[in-house]
Amino acid sequence: MSSSAPASVFPRLEPRLALVSKPVQYVGGELNATVKDWDCGAAAEGQDGAGQDGETVRWALMYPDAYEVGLPNQGVQILYEVLNEQDWILAERTYAVWPDLEKVMRDGDEQGPIPQFTVDAHRPVGAFDLFGISFSTELGYTNMLTALDLAGIPLHAVDRGADHPIVLAGGHAAFNPEPIADFLDAAVLGDGEEVVLRISEVVREWKSEGRPAGTMPSARDELLRRLAVSGAVYVPKFYRVSYAEDGTIEAVVPTHAGVPWRVRKHTLMDLDAWPYPRNPLVPLAETVHERFSVEIFRGCTRGCRFCQAGMITRPVRERSITTIGDMVENGIRKSGFTEVGLLSLSSADHTEIGDIATGLADRYEGSNVSLSLPSTRVDAFNITLANEFSRNGRRSGLTFAPEGGSERMRKVINKMVTAEDLIRTVAAAYSHGWRQVKLYFMCGLPTETDEDVLEIAELAKQVIATGREVSGRHDIRCTVSIGGFVPKPHTPFQWAAQLDHETTDQRLAKLREAVRADKRFGRAIGFRYHDGKPGIVEGLLSRGDRRVGAIIEEVWRDGGRFDGWSEHFSYDRWVGAAERALAALPAAERGVDLDWYTTRERAYDEILPWDHLDSGLDKDWLWADWEDALAAAEGEDIEVEDCRWTPCYDCGVCPELSTETQIGPTGKKLLPLSVV
Repeated sequence: MSSSAPASVFPRLEPRLALVSKPVQYVGGELNATVKDWDCGAAAEGQDGAGQDGETVRWALMYPDAYEVGLPNQGVQILYEVLNEQDWILAERTYAVWPDLEKVMRDGDEQGPIPQFTVDAHRPVGAFDLFGISFSTELGYTNMLTALDLAGIPLHAVDRGADHPIVLAGGHAAFNPEPIADFLDAAVLGDGEEVVLRISEVVREWKSEGRPAGTMPSARDELLRRLAVSGAVYVPKFYRVSYAEDGTIEAVVPTHAGVPWRVRKHTLMDLDAWPYPRNPLVPLAETVHERFSVEIFRGCTRGCRFCQAGMITRPVRERSITTIGDMVENGIRKSGFTEVGLLSLSSADHTEIGDIATGLADRYEGSNVSLSLPSTRVDAFNITLANEFSRNGRRSGLTFAPEGGSERMRKVINKMVTAEDLIRTVAAAYSHGWRQVKLYFMCGLPTETDEDVLEIAELAKQVIATGREVSGRHDIRCTVSIGGFVPKPHTPFQWAAQLDHETTDQRLAKLREAVRADKRFGRAIGFRYHDGKPGIVEGLLSRGDRRVGAIIEEVWRDGGRFDGWSEHFSYDRWVGAAERALAALPAAERGVDLDWYTTRERAYDEILPWDHLDSGLDKDWLWADWEDALAAAEGEDIEVEDCRWTPCYDCGVCPELSTETQIGPTGKKLLPLSVV
């Protein structure tokens, strides 16, 4: 936590960028980026309540992947803008550096190693007050360790002193931060827009008081105590975890007065009041998403039992049609992007999606602006909607996600879409001029058999046959994309056994052969899948406890980087690290291995590593839904309806968190744009 302005590392970095691939990703200077004075709080002092004694609160925000993946991330962009809107807060961004630049930075120059830097002003990350890392996937954990080490921040939170930033995790993976608890000072659960400002207020007050230690062993601990008792964050060091003889958790107990027994997630209730990003970042280098994205609603109550995102983001909160229209127009004007993505977990479920589609298509007809929806539920798709979104742009392929290959599996996961629904939908699409459909499924779901997976091939063949029949053409294509199922915390499947990677690969091999063996349809069906090994590692990290931290560190020390990239991922490295790290545990904590964390089914009375972290979901409701899934597997006709359209079914979120589902319609329409 440096108070004096640190020097930019760019003069040291720039001469060496010719030695690395894609150097443009490290230079910054994007359109709408923000560079503020290091002591902006001093300039803000006395301005309408800003600046306690001129203190500045400084954030370094990281998406722990390469620039091309990290820059489009909306979560980081939103927090970057929300923080920088405050005169007394400075926020800059950093991303994971590729191994070639990591080596260059470690080799350094006559001044020593070049530290992890921000892309905005190329300031050292270690000089900031707070280092916030957003994890949408657990496979970014090793990249976090690289960034900490390059920044000169001790890997373990217990080794950090007053001059080191507070390291916070956020994003979906933070709903079980226990595997990285040793490396974190704190974790934020849920929506970040409001809570980052609350955290900043606590830090500013502590700094303005002279960074006191109070009754705590150190000033750093006092700041963490203040953050913990405020309810803003979860501080792992203030919770003692003990283990039973069978390896399970015996208890998780707070160690300081005022620290809550359970830490609640944060829920932003009025999305219209937070229409971010207002100033979208426009990258200098090519990124994975070259578009401006508008989140049209947050949360999902469809009740798919495998879906962590749908469970932890409840309740549903819609943006109004007028706010969406304003955000689209502002984003196009501020960024120059010509593609606009309307994002959510199930965008076609917005209560005003028809009016949104028609209104936007009318506004931008005849321009170069195109509109897109992400993967659409089969039962929410209609041709009118699709035609509106393709009216002004290219007619690209359509993506649907039945998830389960058989009717039985779809009932198990509560994805209530029949084969007839799918065939009817693709028939409508092919008959109206579409030529390409992509279908997304999962392999390894609870109670799944080989036969369930092989039904995917039959479904794909039906899709091609239907397309040829209704279109009268033979250039019909269907791509089948399959991901391995990973049980996630805060879902009904959090107790489920994960399928071992050998069985996953065998089933996928049988499916591939079933597709290829049919000469009538095989060439028209594309087949994409990943082997089962990365899923096992993701399963270890998603449901692990604090003992898994030693495995992550061992993998990192053995060269693990960018584990979400197939060309960098090494399953053997993870297996070897798990064997070594778990064997080195204290005797009282042994008896666990990779299979114990992944392919083992949990019991109702087992304390799960994340039970003290409150997503609002009632654990008994989750267990009952898990039992319903097993009953559905045996043929019982059980369906959990969407509470947007039916009475509440007691998941617990709304009464627990004092929230409520917020949906339209508002009765408003998008007006044509006025000429300025």
